[in-house]
Amino acid sequence: MKYSGWPDPGELVVGRVDEIEDFGVFVDLQEYEDKRGLCHISEVASGWIKNVRDHVSEGQTVVAKVLDVDEGAQQIDLSIKDVNDHQRKDTIQEWKNEQKADNWMLLAFGEDIEDETYAAIANELLAAYGSMYEGFEEAAIHGEEALDETDLSDEEVDAIVETARENVSVPYVNVTGYVSLECPSGDGVDVIKESLQAAEGNGEIPEEVDLDVTYVGSPEYRIQVQAPDYKTAESQLESSAERAIAVVGDHGGTGEYHRERHEDVE
Repeated sequence: MKYSGWPDPGELVVGRVDEIEDFGVFVDLQEYEDKRGLCHISEVASGWIKNVRDHVSEGQTVVAKVLDVDEGAQQIDLSIKDVNDHQRKDTIQEWKNEQKADNWMLLAFGEDIEDETYAAIANELLAAYGSMYEGFEEAAIHGEEALDETDLSDEEVDAIVETARENVSVPYVNVTGYVSLECPSGDGVDVIKESLQAAEGNGEIPEEVDLDVTYVGSPEYRIQVQAPDYKTAESQLESSAERAIAVVGDHGGTGEYHRERHEDVE
């Protein structure tokens, strides 16, 4: 998605150099519809410039600072030299992230989504998280509840969450579930201990996964999993509960896995 308006003075924009003249560089703004800016030769690089082409080339992606905008004259003045390496790196990464999010939007709602519908959904994500990418990332981690404060429909929320969980890679995610374990036999305490050891994986949990089982109130135990992605976390969570239930079941007990607490007392 490209913005239909104009950039603001002071804003950092991503552009593609599409024409080089002796007096400066014309830059096609990648984030704005039909917007082109001019970076005067004095704003291309610090110091005296003999040949502009020694500093930029046609087709090059650059990050520029917006110096001035004259909508009446259809003119945008840019500076490339006023952008430091840190700003350049961060701005390029944010732009790439939004390109990914744009692709996820098309995966979620189809290539033929109407522009007005796209814009309405995108604006909800922007209002909630500042970017579409952040909205999808939060949906991958927290599911539907991440979009509770938006005005998106249930169908739109479901589409975003499903797409996010299938496509978004996040540094790590945390998921929590609960398992209720009961064993009425005489050695029930030992059986429960064995089942909890099984739940914790008996030392066989993957290195990238952090799994912790804690007591929260008889007969409930909380299972918390931190993993690199949602699918891994969910899989480890369910496997942990299944291992515990299998142990108590082998000794005549019962177990139940659930995502929400059954007991009110921590």
